[in-house]
Amino acid sequence: MNKLNLDTTAFSQSASAGIQPFPSDFHIQSVVTNGTALHVRIGGHGAAVVLLHGYAETGDMWAPLAANLARDHTVVVPDLRGMGLSSRPEGGYDKKTQGQDIAGLIDALKIETADLVTHDIGNMVGYAFAAQNPERVRRFVIMDAPLPGVGPWDDIVRSRALWHFSFQGPDAERLVAGRERIYLDRFWNEFSADPKNFSEASRNHYAKLYAQPGAMHAGFNQFAAFDQDALDNKAFVTKGKLTMPVLAVGGDKSFGPTMAVVMRAAATDVAEFVVPNAGHWLMEEQPAATVAAIRAFLDRKD
Repeated sequence: MNKLNLDTTAFSQSASAGIQPFPSDFHIQSVVTNGTALHVRIGGHGAAVVLLHGYAETGDMWAPLAANLARDHTVVVPDLRGMGLSSRPEGGYDKKTQGQDIAGLIDALKIETADLVTHDIGNMVGYAFAAQNPERVRRFVIMDAPLPGVGPWDDIVRSRALWHFSFQGPDAERLVAGRERIYLDRFWNEFSADPKNFSEASRNHYAKLYAQPGAMHAGFNQFAAFDQDALDNKAFVTKGKLTMPVLAVGGDKSFGPTMAVVMRAAATDVAEFVVPNAGHWLMEEQPAATVAAIRAFLDRKD
């Protein structure tokens, strides 16, 4: 079993009290690509790394990692299609299309190859990008969410905790309208090892973003596309597994070592790392340990 060895005893602190800003030398750019406009944070110098967020957050989640990596990387942090401050087209929420969004983004920035770090829905977009463009991904860090149609997906989706995968449509949107914070609190509370580690400032920040007109509709569309994503992912795997080095990261109170099981069904060179005392929200619950694991993997010379 290939594991990333890392002493985490020095990395036990949880998230700070609020949203950490990106470093002052980062700038914001709107990149029009593939029928959408992506809100992108860009900074640093060196080899490129692309950071993809998931549901109930935006690219803002990556600020602590971006600050670390910007010392020797060009860091690219988009909000995904329909999420955060990116535009919200009616369609294109299947992850194959969103993988093409990312290809168009790095084309626009004249980036040929990049490391890839992803979480939650970002995993699915990142995998679709890597499967369609394997020569453009040097290393891939994938954190704490499964891939539709890959490995133990059929068993995973039977969990009652994942009822939200099937919660979408006009009536779901009416139920949540004006109650976005209540709906999102359920994710932050139930999928944390300790809900106190997802700060009140972060909850307010993301709830306001998801309360924007059309934001919940677009968010629900991410889940509504899972059946198509499963079909696309099965086709990707049939075509061939990823061969770039992959680090599969899970919180020990969440997906844990199952992340490596998932990725070994889709990739040939998979290391695993389980973050202690963490649920799903790794960058909020255990940011230092998570950043250290990512940095160690990206710095490897093999």
